[in-house]
Amino acid sequence: MALETIELEDVAACVAAGRNPRPQGPYRVQVGNGDLTFDGYRIDDPVPTGRQLLDLVSARPAEEHLVFQLLRNGDLKELTLDETVDLRTAGVERFIVFKSAESYRIELDGQVKEWGACVISGRVLKQLASAADKPDYGVWMEIRGAEDRPIDDNELVKLDGKGLERFFTGATTSTEGAEAPILPMRDRQYLEGRGLTFVEYREGAQTGVILRDYCLPDGKYQVAQADILILLPRGYPDAAPDMFYAQPWLTLALSSRYPRQADQPLIFNGQRWQRWSRHNSDWRPGTDGIWTMLKRVETALEIAA
Repeated sequence: MALETIELEDVAACVAAGRNPRPQGPYRVQVGNGDLTFDGYRIDDPVPTGRQLLDLVSARPAEEHLVFQLLRNGDLKELTLDETVDLRTAGVERFIVFKSAESYRIELDGQVKEWGACVISGRVLKQLASAADKPDYGVWMEIRGAEDRPIDDNELVKLDGKGLERFFTGATTSTEGAEAPILPMRDRQYLEGRGLTFVEYREGAQTGVILRDYCLPDGKYQVAQADILILLPRGYPDAAPDMFYAQPWLTLALSSRYPRQADQPLIFNGQRWQRWSRHNSDWRPGTDGIWTMLKRVETALEIAA
């Protein structure tokens, strides 16, 4: 009697279809390398160990290799040799194997990820950020205190330097002759994520960002919205912004007067701005950014008297 042939259950296809794989094998799993090139492999065990996954691709000795689980949302989870993964669980996507004895940590679009090699390409970074199919997107490496560095698709970035390397993806601009952006990529992504309209300005030695039609606390001032100017010091984001500025000048709705310490002018971009003297002494280089300054602005506008 002929033996029954059992069809392989493709784990990646199940995830794409939004369903869990069947309870019993055999399964087809996708295993790739550091270039994110994947091939299909058969495995019968529904709960394999990291060592079993390395055996699938003949990655020996196992102690000199790393295996990562690549989840559908782009997150990477390292599996130790004896750690198991349940292929029947929703969200198990693919696996990546590296010939390496240690992993490296990177931050990509604000999320910390583990990577199994001491170099990574711009193309792989965009793939991990789910931006590989967006031709108008680029990837940048954050350079503290300087302009962010664009990373070409084929460029390799070393990850064995000191500290956590930070990368960001976003839409590229193709306007010929346009000036380099002033804000770090992380700041621009934060403002865009909040749906805020902003314009970056450079005037002589001064640089700043203007938030257009910024919503003010309800009923607090004579207007509901105003433009807010934040001047960026040399060395930002390691150096802290100090004060902020409003246009039009804001008066309190109940008293029709200027708030305390908000009655001096600043000329910028051909306009006369209202200076809000609110100093900042608790800035954390490498951690704080435009989101920190905006929280200070929001608090100052809320409690002004």
